[in-house]
Amino acid sequence: MKFEQHLKIESPDKTAVDAFEQSTELTRQAIKQAMTKGAAWLTRNKSTQRIRRANKPLKPGDELHLYFDPKVLEAQPQAATLLADEDTYSIWAKPYGMLCQGSKWGDHCTINRWVEKNLEPQRPSFIVHRLDRAARGLIIIAHQKKIAAYFSHLFQSRDIEKKYQTLVEGCFPNELKLDSDIENKPALSHAKSIAYNSQTDQSLVEVTISTGRKHQIRRHLSEAGFPIVGDRLYGQGNESSSDLCLTSIYLAFTSPVDGIKKIYTLPDHLKLTL
Repeated sequence: MKFEQHLKIESPDKTAVDAFEQSTELTRQAIKQAMTKGAAWLTRNKSTQRIRRANKPLKPGDELHLYFDPKVLEAQPQAATLLADEDTYSIWAKPYGMLCQGSKWGDHCTINRWVEKNLEPQRPSFIVHRLDRAARGLIIIAHQKKIAAYFSHLFQSRDIEKKYQTLVEGCFPNELKLDSDIENKPALSHAKSIAYNSQTDQSLVEVTISTGRKHQIRRHLSEAGFPIVGDRLYGQGNESSSDLCLTSIYLAFTSPVDGIKKIYTLPDHLKLTL
């Protein structure tokens, strides 16, 4: 059963797991698992953060919050693939269905949490850009706050080259410039045809974007009459159709470590095919 629990701590001799066990019908094991998966929060001195340590000491005045949703907590993400470990940042192939942002109900299905738990040696992991849940491909994870700030600046100043590959419905023209506004903001995409399959009436298309609006590629291609295969929001996809066929395949930028231009491409076996 989905529920929320909010507790005011008055005694200093309790741990988080003790407090939740006394106020809910959950077992200690279920509470610990929920905490590990990011469903518990601690408010202290007006700051609220996730709390994962079951035995973390509490102070009078602390507030505990538990957001328990079995559906969220039982979800199992596919494994992300490490492509390059550059110490202060790493490059991964994010699979379909993995999130770039958690919620108050949990974060164990996010790419940064996956990296924190699976990269050796373990390091803090920070999101610096996002891919839709249904998209897949190259993503950068920073392992220091200053490196995360560096990449965030690169993305804001559009100093990172990005290329995407997608399958669309129909015979795509050689090239298209797509520049319709998105939510009243300028948006620019460039798309070119790579191949066409006449039997399925689908085209393999490469897309570069000059802006980063929400769902920009999906919306631009749909508006142009070439919806992405498997797009259940802007195209013809439904629950029985294939996954969204949108993949990040290329990233190029100046390294924050040595100032050298770095280029990363998605391995061929992870790319889309007609």
